[in-house]
Amino acid sequence: MTLEQYTKTSYKLSKKLTVSYSTSFSWGIKVFKPEYRDPIFAIYGFVRVADEIVDTFHSFDKENLLKKFIDDTWKAIETGISTNPVLHAFQQVVRDYNIDHKLIAAFLKSMEMDLSNSSYNRENYDEYIYGSAEVVGLMCLKVFLDGDEVRYNELEHPARMLGAAFQKVNFLRDIQSDLDERGRIYLPGIHNHDFIDNKNKALLEKEVENEFKEAFRGIIKLPIAVKLGVYSAYLYYLMLFKKIKRLDVEQLKNSRVRISNWYKLYLLIKSYWKVKLLRTT
Repeated sequence: MTLEQYTKTSYKLSKKLTVSYSTSFSWGIKVFKPEYRDPIFAIYGFVRVADEIVDTFHSFDKENLLKKFIDDTWKAIETGISTNPVLHAFQQVVRDYNIDHKLIAAFLKSMEMDLSNSSYNRENYDEYIYGSAEVVGLMCLKVFLDGDEVRYNELEHPARMLGAAFQKVNFLRDIQSDLDERGRIYLPGIHNHDFIDNKNKALLEKEVENEFKEAFRGIIKLPIAVKLGVYSAYLYYLMLFKKIKRLDVEQLKNSRVRISNWYKLYLLIKSYWKVKLLRTT
């Protein structure tokens, strides 16, 4: 097997990992122009493995596993190769698209925060959101714009807002599972589950509404080759958010809001026609 074969296989494994864990993101990525798909799957594969270490490996030494993952990440980026296929694909994307190492460091720091933080004040909540979600959007933006720093600077804020909105919708949807399975509360300033109420929920929803609005201003300026995929993911999360808004905290604790695969397909088709009306680039 040549190195080229290994790299191609590494991308395929990152894709398989992403598809296995997220049908909504996978559908969006699959409608990108082909040249964008592997790099974005590689980013999400990397993110997924880190998330799994801190979120689901409960019977193992998560601290040491994450430390090794972090060390291996930087070593892969430094040397240009890794025996971990997910890290090998990711380091290739980092090198090919000149992804700022500060974005990677911020993401890994948020993963470390998940090992020790069960609740957040406003300051470290914003830091956590930036590292766990906003920088992922920025890594993808690096791929979408492929070296166009002027447009990157223009779209940096909307990309951050999109990542933040997605993450906060996940927090609202997963209030009970975050408490039961991970012992965490992702509402700023709330340190006890007894104080999670509809007022807290409404405050977070206001933030999310504003972030969706800011994000849309950037989506319409994305290259046409990726616009449909990003907009379909945006529309999926927006619909999820609207369903969450109709429920109170107790209802969210007792059921996980979902969107069926048939409705996801409908949203993808709807996105196609909407994008045709958006300004192309």
